Parts: sequence; C-alpha cells; structure tokens
Amino acid sequence: MVDLGPDERALLESTGTELWEQVLASAGIDTNDPRIVEGGPYEVACRLLLELGLLTLDAPGQQYVAVDPAAVQSRVVAPLGQRGAQLLNESSQWAGVFAGLGQTWRRAPQPASGPYTEIRGKTAINAFIASLVSDLETEMLTAQPQTGRTAPSLEAATERDLAALERGVTIRTLYQHAARRSSFTHAYVAAVTERGGEIRTLDEFFNRLIVVDRRVAVIPSAEGTDAALVIREHSLVAYLVDVFERHWERARPFTSKDRDLMKSIAAEQRAMTIRMLVEGHSDPVSAKRLGVSPRTYAGYIADLKEEYQVQSRFQLGYEMGRLGVSGTDDDQTA
Repeated sequence: MVDLGPDERALLESTGTELWEQVLASAGIDTNDPRIVEGGPYEVACRLLLELGLLTLDAPGQQYVAVDPAAVQSRVVAPLGQRGAQLLNESSQWAGVFAGLGQTWRRAPQPASGPYTEIRGKTAINAFIASLVSDLETEMLTAQPQTGRTAPSLEAATERDLAALERGVTIRTLYQHAARRSSFTHAYVAAVTERGGEIRTLDEFFNRLIVVDRRVAVIPSAEGTDAALVIREHSLVAYLVDVFERHWERARPFTSKDRDLMKSIAAEQRAMTIRMLVEGHSDPVSAKRLGVSPRTYAGYIADLKEEYQVQSRFQLGYEMGRLGVSGTDDDQTA
C-alpha cells in the first residue's frame, strides 16, 4: 500500500474521483486508454486508484473496472486510525516527559538562569502560567487589572482556576471596581466563588500579578504585556505578597450587593476621577488607571461637570479648586 497522506487524499478528491466516476459510468476503461498511459492527464490518479484498490483489472485483463468503495475503505482507513492513535500516544508520552522536566525546573530553588526569568510572547506566557497553576499545592494570589481581560481569556482562566480549586487550592483575586461592569467577569466570579475562590475589588490602579505558593511570582515586563518576568527570589516574592495583602485588606467583596457598599464604591471611583483631573493626567492614562474605557471615563467627567454646574473642564478645575476639592476621603460632594 502506498504511503498515504494529505497529498494523496487531495489527489483522490480531485482527479482520482473524476477518473473513478468515468470508469464507473463506462463500465470500465482500457488499460492502454490515452487518459491513463504515461503522460496522460489521469496517469498519476490511475496509479493511486490501483494502489488503493478502487480500480482493478477485469478477468480478461484488458480493462480496469471500478470497485465498491465500501470494500476498500476499512483496508485504507483502519491503518491510518491506528497510526494516528500511536502518534497521539507517543505525543502524550513526550508531553509527560517535558511536564516532569518543567515541574523540576519550576521547583528548583534557583535555576541555572538565576532567580529571574523573562518570557516573551503571549502564547509562551499563557502556557507557562497554565503549567505553573497545574503545579499549585496550596495558594494562588492574583491581581488582574480590568483592561485586557477578554472573554476567551476569562474562559481559559475559569477552566484553569476551577481545576485548581477542585484540588483544594486557595485562590484570591483582586480586580478594580470597574470589573463589576463586565458580564464576562461576573460569569468568572460566579463560577470561581461557588467553588471557594475569593474575589475582591478596589479603586486604585495596580499592575498584573500572580503569586503561586508564595515561592514564584509573575509580573509584566517593563516592555509591556508581551513579556513577563518570573521571580523566584524569596525576599522579593515575600515583598509582593505583603503588597497584595495590604491591598486585599482594603478591597471590597465582589459578590456583595449591599447598597451602602455600592454607594461607597461609586464614591471611590468619583474621588479617583477627581484625583486624575487634579493631577493633570491625560484621558487615556486616567481611563487605564480606573480600569474603564476612554468613553466611560469621558462619561465620568460629564457627570462631574453636571454635578458642579459647569460647561468646560477649565471651569470644572476652577470650581473644584475654589471649593478645595482634591479627591481625598474628606471631600464632600458639591
């Protein structure tokens, strides 16, 4: 049997099928027919059909006749399926070997590359995080700014985190208040909290952070989200955990629907919008720090203009300055 692959299948689907149908329609084709002899348009297709057994010589040996495909299919397809199963099993074995090596690497107190490793490319970063979470033993702490969290990424995170929670791992996640507006985030929170995960939100901007078992931390590189820094240095990981814990104490439970809490969150977002204005940040920067779109941030500014009964940003700044409004906890609304 000829070694079958995509090229042979493509040939069978095109000229091979055309020739087989012609032979079937005419109840046979002479072995010296110009279409199938050397140099003919169906020469290669004829050889393939003979190899597959879809054409065969009739009794006198002067014609090729078509053969029922049902009689041929199992003889052709079954070996391919067996070979596919063998390849899948072999690839699984290779993956297991590499997984073991990767686990040893991640658990080493200080790999050959040192306590810091840079990973480039979102695909490589996501693959590393997935493998890191699969090795979780006790706890994962994550801080996730709202920007950049797409529906597919949250679906992947849901599957990954639920598997960890099923193993008895503790998961705590911080979002910005703006995450409460996202239906995708609500779906993630509902799934995770049902299994014991904890989610809180707070007003201040913070960058992405993942800490696994208090021994490995992953943060974005200074170059942006297409690169990440993996930290295994014990003191620095402990410092990042302390930063997380301090923010966690200030944060508000995501699942709480208490009216006073929601009013407090709205007040915090209003105060931060004022601080962004007072400090002179651009709209894109301010929107990112609040975790909202530029359009939503523009809506916040419009609300403040209406609140202070002014028409322009200049008038808004003047009026807030006159009233001593700075976006601190002591400020009162107009």
